[in-house]
Formats: sequence, structure tokens, C-alpha cells
Amino acid sequence: MSDGPDDAHTRPAGVDDATVEAMGKLSEALEAVEEARGHLYAFHRRCGTADLMLGDAVELLRAAGHGETADRIESELVGRNILEGRWSFQVVEDYDDHYYAAFRDHERRAREELVGGLRHLFEAEMKEDRRTHGRRHHEATPESSS
Repeated sequence: MSDGPDDAHTRPAGVDDATVEAMGKLSEALEAVEEARGHLYAFHRRCGTADLMLGDAVELLRAAGHGETADRIESELVGRNILEGRWSFQVVEDYDDHYYAAFRDHERRAREELVGGLRHLFEAEMKEDRRTHGRRHHEATPESSS
């Protein structure tokens, strides 16, 4: 059993440090885009939840005898676009289709061209540098911990 990384996390022959570092930064940028996407989906969910709650508030206002206020809020705010011409689902779709997809494609293509498609080489090498070889809970792979 090896005490090093598996083949999926071993630098291909001929790949230099600068390339591994650059690919690590590209991977880090993709992770930031993934995180932003998660926040965007959370924003989308919160916008929808707020609109549904607003509808409930309108009904409660109406039931409490505040019909004019309920009518104003219902006609001006319930179902309102969050951006000009757009609900949050349209923002999410545009982000996914025009930015997120392009970012992922470029990151994948660079990995395929420069490091044989391997992911997280920078992190894998950092792990090798930082872990204590031969020590429990410092194993290179899950298989080497059994």
C-alpha cells in the first residue's frame, strides 16, 4: 500500500510548479463561483418565500379590515419583478446559462489541456507537504487508513 496520493491526484510528468499553482488558482476561482451560485440560489429561494409571505400578509390585512392597504400592497408589491423584467428564477437561469456554464467549461478545458484533466493537484500536493507521513489520521487516501 502506497503512502502517497492516488493517481487522480498525482502531477503528470512534465507539469511544472507554475502550472500546478495556476491551476490551483483557477480551481479556487471556480470554487468562489460555485459559492456565489449557492448564494444566488439562496437569494432566489428567499425572494420566493418573501413573496408568498407577502401574499399571506395581504390576506391577513384584508381579513383585519384593512382592504385598501391590502389592495395597494397586492397590486404594487405581490409578484413584483426583483430586477427590471425579471423574477429571481430568471436571474438564476441567466447566471447559470451565461456565466456559470462558461466558467466551468473553461476550467475543465484548461485542466484537460494542461494537467490531463486532473483536479485539485495544488491541494493534493499541499496535503502531501503538510501531513505527517505514517501517522494515524494523516493518511494519503481513505484506502490507506484501513
